[in-house]
Amino acid sequence: MSESVDPKKREIKSFVVRSGRMTAGQTRGWDEYWSKYGLDPDEALDFSDIFGNDNPVVFEIGFGMGGSLFEMASNDANMNFVGVEVHRPGVGALLASAGDAGLDNLRLLCCDAVELLKNKVPANSLARLQLYFPDPWHKKRHHKRRIVQPEFAALVASKLADGGVFHMATDWEPYAEHMAEVMDEAPNYENCAETGSYSPKPDYRPSTKFEKRGERLGHGVWDLLYKKISE
Repeated sequence: MSESVDPKKREIKSFVVRSGRMTAGQTRGWDEYWSKYGLDPDEALDFSDIFGNDNPVVFEIGFGMGGSLFEMASNDANMNFVGVEVHRPGVGALLASAGDAGLDNLRLLCCDAVELLKNKVPANSLARLQLYFPDPWHKKRHHKRRIVQPEFAALVASKLADGGVFHMATDWEPYAEHMAEVMDEAPNYENCAETGSYSPKPDYRPSTKFEKRGERLGHGVWDLLYKKISE
């Protein structure tokens, strides 16, 4: 007989895995390019060995369909990019784009990014961690599901190199305020904004189609950049 699990002890997840049928192109991405770009979440991530160089590493959580991460990797051959996404269609789409373009500075995982950070990413190894448009979990009773919490901020700090940047972006102002509140209280961080809590969108972050549509409708987007400082 299997042991019963107390539901109160289950770890709260910040995401829900959506089922979705993959297109022919996304399936082709998996079939043709996973062997080149895919990483095993059960193995420790030795970035120098993975990429064959010691270039700075950018780690993105939840890249969606992968358009902006593909653009960033295409635009900066001197940086290595690692993307983590739980939704297979998005991973397949990015695999197809990266493989067809022959990118060498991008690797992907399809797994829980928080568990990966905790257990497989070396300490002080990341130049930047990107968290763009995470689920804001609008309802108050769901706020505990938001990924940006004090424990997560501490985890990210342990993986960033000194001077590394935790870059968040959201189109939901209450979540932006929550992010700023958490990060302003977190030790080992310094807000990169010259004034206030929010920074201008850096040139390296492309605007998504969803974001551009929101801007046309008058919706705001808030970028928050926090630099890790020495203890």
